[in-house]
Amino acid sequence: MRILLINPNTSRAMTAKIADAARGVAGPDVVVDAVCPAVGASAIESHVDEVAAAAAVVELVAADRDGPAPADAYVIACFGDPGLDAARELVDAPVVGIAEAAMHLAAVSGRHFGVVTTLSRTLGRARDLVGRYGMDRACVSLAATGIPVLDLEDTGSAAVATIERFAAEAASGGADVIVLGCAGMADLCAELTARVGVPVVDGVAAAVGMASGMVRMGLGTSKRDEYASPPVREGRVPVASRIGAGHVPTPGPSAGGSLALTTPPQAADVEVFA
Repeated sequence: MRILLINPNTSRAMTAKIADAARGVAGPDVVVDAVCPAVGASAIESHVDEVAAAAAVVELVAADRDGPAPADAYVIACFGDPGLDAARELVDAPVVGIAEAAMHLAAVSGRHFGVVTTLSRTLGRARDLVGRYGMDRACVSLAATGIPVLDLEDTGSAAVATIERFAAEAASGGADVIVLGCAGMADLCAELTARVGVPVVDGVAAAVGMASGMVRMGLGTSKRDEYASPPVREGRVPVASRIGAGHVPTPGPSAGGSLALTTPPQAADVEVFA
């Protein structure tokens, strides 16, 4: 079984760290390939960043789909689950977002959970996802630590003490389980569980477990209606086809003052963090 783990930001250090966490919970017969875009947002901390992240997810899924050996499942390693719906339109295989997986697993592990994330400006998106995933009754708190995403690149970061404080506050306020609201926190899960005294869920591990379980059960993405392949309209090529086989516009003017066109990534062109 092969799972493609997509970090939608451009941080290679964070991608490598996330990949280690994913492989730590994958079964012996599961290969986890981790990729990130060559260009785009270095961190997903705003709505503009999320648009870039969603585009990167679509490009990377399409490139893998059109390659010689497409993945059996895809994991989107950003807590905003950017591009999740679009990616599901592109493939029959399971596509799992880490926020969705973490919240569902937390709701099984305890009656109530709290989310501890990075910047306060991301709380609105987190609240939206709580509602979308039907977790309004299970989620009793959302807390922002004020830690920028890129501060989590360093595995020896002192951020763990700050995250611990907010997690402990959530637990004292009624959370039976803590959900880590950033893929960059993946390596802190075991340590925080020991420090806080309640289960701590890392969305990367949760999503890898869910995705691999779906593959073993023979469950994929339903193509009955919403997640069917994007429609082809006269005079317009669907996004998936443009990304998979043509040209896509990239920000920045060309020599002639218009948007420059570059060939999208093909499966063989994407660096995999082994």
